[in-house]
Amino acid sequence: MHLDRDHCVRAVRSKDARFDGWFYTAVLTTRIYCRPSCPVVPPKPENMTFHPSAAACQQAGFRACKRCRPDTSPGSPEWNRRADLVARAMRLIADGVVDRDGVPGLAARLGYSTRQVERQLVAELGAGPLALARAQRAQTARLLIETTPLPMAEIAFAAGFASVRAFNDTVREVFALSPSALRARVPASGAGTPGTLTLRLPFRAPLHPSNLFGHLAATAVPGVEEWRDGAYRRTLRLPYGHGIVALAPRPDHIACRLTLSDLRDLTVAISRCRRLLDLDADPVAVDDRLRADPLLAPLVERAPGRRVPRTVDEAEFAVRAVLGQQVSTAAARTHAARLVTAHGEPLEDPEGGLTHLFPPPGALAAVDPGTLAVPRTRRTTFTTLVRRLADGELHLGVDADWARTRARLLALPGIGPWTADVIAMRALGDPDAFLPTDLGIRRAAGTLGLPSTPAALTARAESWRPWRAYAVQYLWATDSHPINLLPA
Repeated sequence: MHLDRDHCVRAVRSKDARFDGWFYTAVLTTRIYCRPSCPVVPPKPENMTFHPSAAACQQAGFRACKRCRPDTSPGSPEWNRRADLVARAMRLIADGVVDRDGVPGLAARLGYSTRQVERQLVAELGAGPLALARAQRAQTARLLIETTPLPMAEIAFAAGFASVRAFNDTVREVFALSPSALRARVPASGAGTPGTLTLRLPFRAPLHPSNLFGHLAATAVPGVEEWRDGAYRRTLRLPYGHGIVALAPRPDHIACRLTLSDLRDLTVAISRCRRLLDLDADPVAVDDRLRADPLLAPLVERAPGRRVPRTVDEAEFAVRAVLGQQVSTAAARTHAARLVTAHGEPLEDPEGGLTHLFPPPGALAAVDPGTLAVPRTRRTTFTTLVRRLADGELHLGVDADWARTRARLLALPGIGPWTADVIAMRALGDPDAFLPTDLGIRRAAGTLGLPSTPAALTARAESWRPWRAYAVQYLWATDSHPINLLPA
C-alpha cells in the first residue's frame, strides 16, 4: 500500500487523482479525511496522517470531507491484483457477504478462522471486517439518500443497517450531517421510476472504452444483454432479487442506470458492475510495464488505458466459454441464447429488449445433453462443468483461489489451457492470465514481430508480468474484429 509518508505528502500536494482509493488523508486539525486529489488547499504536512481505508479513518474518529467525497473514490487496485487472503476478503466484503452472512460467513468462505481474518485485515487496512462493511453501508446509504425519494427507514434497511438508530448514528458520525440534512444538500430531481437509480461510477484515468464495451456488445447473448442508445445493458441475478443495468462510457465516469427488484442489492450490483468494467484498475502502472516492451509500446501510446472486460456472473461466463470453444462469436451467442430461451428465468424490461436472466448451474444441470447443437465431446464438457458448479465441487466466486481453480478446470474433460485461462482472465479476474494459443493473439504476434509459437511467446511475455491479461487486450486490438470497436 502507498503509505510511505513522503510519497503520500507529494501525492496530496500535487492533487494526484491516480492515488484516489490507494490511501486516505486524515487532517488532525479539522478531523476530516479526504482523497489525495481533494481540491481544497492541502494542509501542512505535520497535520496529515495517512490511512489505507476509509474504515480506518472512521475508526480513528475522522469524518468524510464534504468537498471531495472520499467515499466515492475508485476502489483500491490491490484487491484486483492479488489473490491472497486480504484481497479475497475485500472482494467478498464488496460483494456484501458480511451484511448477509456476518463475519463467520466471511471466514467460512475464505477457509480461515474469524480471528485470522480479523487480524490480517486490521494489520493491512487498519480496520476489521465489521468496520469495513460499516463504511460500505454508509456509502450505500448516502447514495440512496441523495438519489432516491425513499423514506429514511427504507433506506436504512436497504443499505444493510440493523436499525434506523444505527443508520442515523453512522450517517452523522461519518458525514457530520443527519440523513435529512444530507438529502437537503442535493437538489430535488423528482420521484423517477421506483427501484431505478442513476449514478456515476468513477475510475482512474485513462480509460479506453472501445475494446471494453466493444467486447461486451459483440458477444452479447440476446435476451440477457444488448447494446441500446449508446449503453451496454444486461440483466443481473442478485442475492435478494434481480436487476437490469445500463452502462455508458463518459469522459470522466461511467454512467450507470440500475433498476432493482430489491434495493438491498444495490451494493452488490455496483460492485459487480465495477468488476465487469475493471474500473478499479491502475492503468498507469499497467501501461508503464507494457510500454517497456518496444513492440507493445506503440499500441499503448495509441490507446492507453485499456481494461479487461470481465463478468457479473462467473458461472455464466464459464458456461459461455465452453459453448464458445472452436466456434465463431456469432455461433457462441446462438448456443447461449437457446439455453436462455429454454431455461432462463423470464423478466420484464419496459425500457428495452431484455427478456431473461441467464440460467443458473442448477437449472443447466437438468438440461438434456441431446438438445445441445454442439459436438458430443463438448456436450460432455458442458454437463460435467454445470454439475460441478451446481454441487459446489467447482467454485468460481470472487473469493476463488486463482491457481487452484485453474488446476481444477484443467482436470475437467474438454477444458484445455485456452478455456481455463480465458475463465481465469475474465471470470476470476486474474490480471496475469495469458492466452498464447489464441488465434487472435498469434495473428497479432505475427503482425508485430513477436514470437509465433506459444512457448516462445509465453517466454517473451514474462517481462509483461503481472499484467499479461492487459497485454492480451492490446494484442487483440490490432485486429478489426467487432470486439475491438465501440458500437455506433
